[in-house]
Amino acid sequence: MRWKKIKHIYKFSPICEKLISHASNPLPVHKEGSVYRVFFSGRDSGNKSSIGFVDLDMESLEVVNVNSDSLINFGAEDSFYSHGISIGNFYKGLDGENYIPFMGWQIPEGKHWRGDIGRLKLSKDLSSLSVSPDEVFIGIDDEDLVSLSYPFVMCHEELFKMWYGSTISWDSENGEMIHVIKYATSKDGENWDKHGVAIPFKLGEAQAFSRPWVKIDNKGLLHMWYSYRSGSGELYRLGYAKSIDGINWVREHQNVGITVSKTGWDSDMICYPAIFDYKDKTYMLYNGNSFGRDGFGIAVLDS
Repeated sequence: MRWKKIKHIYKFSPICEKLISHASNPLPVHKEGSVYRVFFSGRDSGNKSSIGFVDLDMESLEVVNVNSDSLINFGAEDSFYSHGISIGNFYKGLDGENYIPFMGWQIPEGKHWRGDIGRLKLSKDLSSLSVSPDEVFIGIDDEDLVSLSYPFVMCHEELFKMWYGSTISWDSENGEMIHVIKYATSKDGENWDKHGVAIPFKLGEAQAFSRPWVKIDNKGLLHMWYSYRSGSGELYRLGYAKSIDGINWVREHQNVGITVSKTGWDSDMICYPAIFDYKDKTYMLYNGNSFGRDGFGIAVLDS
């Protein structure tokens, strides 16, 4: 597998008071013709994240519209997303509605930050977002004791499947957090059964994962891309794993086919992939240094 970087396609500049830095977690949703609406998480002066969007024309490979305001903002101080909304992927529910699951950030006074999984409803015309339900969608329980992060949800084989991040420990023996990707299923997309760790982790090799993205090929093989840290002090890189059933995964980081550049906006870090098809090609949007401070780039699967 090899990804060919095309360009730094969206170079972020301040938009409004809620979006003065970053375009993290790019999420492409087909709008019309060759145009995709790309939602992202931006930050205000206090590093609280809200959602903005740009429109990307896949024929010209240019951003053709930047929305002038945030679409939905972080919540009230007593909400589970009081310090930010970090988006996952896009899917349709059994009710025909458009949904975007997200990680809601919160920093309780005097405590470590934590995340819960919420869900946004996206209007049919892709112009508005609302938290639905207006409460935690997937939260802390006996399976996930500490903190949750970026969810990816798809309907496959008449079953909703979710891969999501879960913190095991903030501080392992090498000083790095242990944050793994777990798996859950649901018949209705509302009530979920959790099945534990999906992607194998190993201290000092791959132990802090985030933002999984799954694609199924025409042979039924599942492919997953994600961000990860090794635990040896290295910043985020992109990882890759494959599975025949979505339950048992084999990590093949040596085959991910994309890494940091020698210089420039993605020379220190590469993270938060989003994979989509346009015509007969497969593309990836991704963030670079400082978790998407400078916007996002685009790459195409070359082999």
